[in-house]
Amino acid sequence: MSTCRSPATPQACLTIAILAVLFAPAALAADVHVHDPMVPVDLDAVVVTAMMPVSPLTFETDPRVPRQPVPASDGADYLKTIPGFAVVRNGGTNGDPVLRGMFGSRLNLLTNDGAMPGACPSRMDNAMSYIAPETYDRLVVVKGPQTVLWGPGASAGTVRFERDREVFDAPTLKFAGSLLGGSAGRNDQVADLTWGSGPGYARASANRSEADDYSDGDGHRVASAWKKWNADLALGWTPDADTLVELSAGIGDGEARYATRGMDGSQFDRENLALRIVKRNLDGRPAEWEASIYSNRADHVMDNYSLRTPVPGGMMPMAMASNVERRTSGGRAATTWRADAWELVAGIDGQDGRHRRRNASGRDAYLAQPWRTDARFANLGVFGEGTWHVDDRNRLVAGARVDRAEASDERATLGTMGMVRPNPTAGVTRAATLPAAFVRYERDVADQPMSWFAGLGHTTRMPDYWELFSPDMGPIGTTNAFAGLATEKTTQLDVGFEYRGKRFNAWASAYAGRIEDYIQFRYVAGAMGRSSSAANNIDARIHGAELGAEFRPDTQWTFGGSLAHARGEGGDSGRPLPQMPPLEARLTAAWDNGSWSAGMLLRSVAGQERVAPGYGNVVGQDIGTSPGFATLAVNAGYRLGSTMRVSAGIDNLFDRAYSEHLNLAGNADFGYPADAVRINEPGRTAWVKLNVSY
Repeated sequence: MSTCRSPATPQACLTIAILAVLFAPAALAADVHVHDPMVPVDLDAVVVTAMMPVSPLTFETDPRVPRQPVPASDGADYLKTIPGFAVVRNGGTNGDPVLRGMFGSRLNLLTNDGAMPGACPSRMDNAMSYIAPETYDRLVVVKGPQTVLWGPGASAGTVRFERDREVFDAPTLKFAGSLLGGSAGRNDQVADLTWGSGPGYARASANRSEADDYSDGDGHRVASAWKKWNADLALGWTPDADTLVELSAGIGDGEARYATRGMDGSQFDRENLALRIVKRNLDGRPAEWEASIYSNRADHVMDNYSLRTPVPGGMMPMAMASNVERRTSGGRAATTWRADAWELVAGIDGQDGRHRRRNASGRDAYLAQPWRTDARFANLGVFGEGTWHVDDRNRLVAGARVDRAEASDERATLGTMGMVRPNPTAGVTRAATLPAAFVRYERDVADQPMSWFAGLGHTTRMPDYWELFSPDMGPIGTTNAFAGLATEKTTQLDVGFEYRGKRFNAWASAYAGRIEDYIQFRYVAGAMGRSSSAANNIDARIHGAELGAEFRPDTQWTFGGSLAHARGEGGDSGRPLPQMPPLEARLTAAWDNGSWSAGMLLRSVAGQERVAPGYGNVVGQDIGTSPGFATLAVNAGYRLGSTMRVSAGIDNLFDRAYSEHLNLAGNADFGYPADAVRINEPGRTAWVKLNVSY
């Protein structure tokens, strides 16, 4: 029997456990089925075409399929390939996703239906930082407040990374993996192994990803290196085809240099544990029942000495570190009823969270400090969402939910660096009732492969951890942000259409919304170069649109394109909302003859003149206008038999020097001036990838 002894790494220990679980049953099986190499396996070429919605405002894709540009290092990196998404860059990885100009908890980010919101007060470890996209089977995105099934407050949309569960009739062994190498020392390894039989299955997935600092189009080095790994194990019991009981666990860690921050992320330790029960094809009126519980923990360390050297004349001349931890537990139970003309899903969900922190000056001195809990959260909600098929061509979809949310301020004091003062809201718990509802009409056009929809949604969002606890000040006349910020109310109209022909596909969606008590930040320069922040509520208007098209002149060629635009302004002042992405267009072409494939992606982004300097959110702020740019990426691939594919690509082919509008200013520790501009994106980047599946 293998044992795991020091100084073995956690990765090695988990690998040994995974191999023991997976291969011991396979060795004992009398007749294990491995996928026949002569049976074709779906090995898609690199995807560069515009993604089509699978239903109104809902996009679904396989994150394991490689996409141009270079394969994603985290969840946010992958999301930006979907029209309407943008990312606030920190460095080379762990960017913060933005949908239609909205960010933070306006996006409900879930993995296997569980929440893991991250711990950093400045979102250096947002939920997508802990995601390895290629270890998941499905990515499902719902834009706007057009579902109530997955939690409260998702005014911008809902993002779910999911893993599939299978029922096996005979002993079966499946494997999928990939190797990636690229510029700036990029190298990734991914492995996904499943063993299943009649009684159940065991699935283990793991990945490792690493890159050095990249260089921009001018050849300047940008602090952006990272290294991360993840490992997950799921054990499932399937006594029959309609019953599933699954226990899953996962761990991971990493580090990342941030060109835009005063500190780097030297630890991204995660722990996940979940139990899921599903019962389908029930006798009687209910058709399906499911329940799940989870416990997720993020333990994040930020310091200025592990991945950089403190600058004596900088903002942080001494070695300093901050350790934050957030534990989130929750659960969900839902029942589905089906009849000839309707379907209804109803259930209850809840979540409980605790945030604590410790910090100190000196190398690793924080380890000797006690933990201090600064915030607690709780939420309990009930929901129902149904679809009524009025006739063969008309559908009515509607849903409603109500939540009771609480937040407790556990901070005894406020302020730092000799400006510590008693916290006037210490021990205070604030609570709010959060109603949400939507209704959507869908119609299929007679004698045409086309449908259209119109939906009206409303949701109420409790201010999140970053809005309640990060600002230095709250609205004018209030004690602090915890006491003064109101809940955010969004009412939004979404309309659109979809056309699916034999050779031509097209889709479009547009939205217009009003947000009461929209939460924004204002930053004011203070003493010693430090900016202070104030959070307040304003009324705001938002509107925009996304559209896409795809043309297939024959079986080998595909041409596509997409366009995304978002706009917002204060309802009273008319001032532009900050951190709004500019107009973006993508043109794509792909060729595939079954063995060889090739493709290109032309991305064109307009300049952004509508800015609100000094205003922003806890992630970043507008630092001025930005010019437009265009980049070109190309790729090619070859299938080696039915189980392997080699693909390669070059991003930013012409080595353009450019930066995204949604970007943080470079940090002075890395040589940027005090009035720093946005950090540049990577210059010419080459990569090659091998995928194996059987």
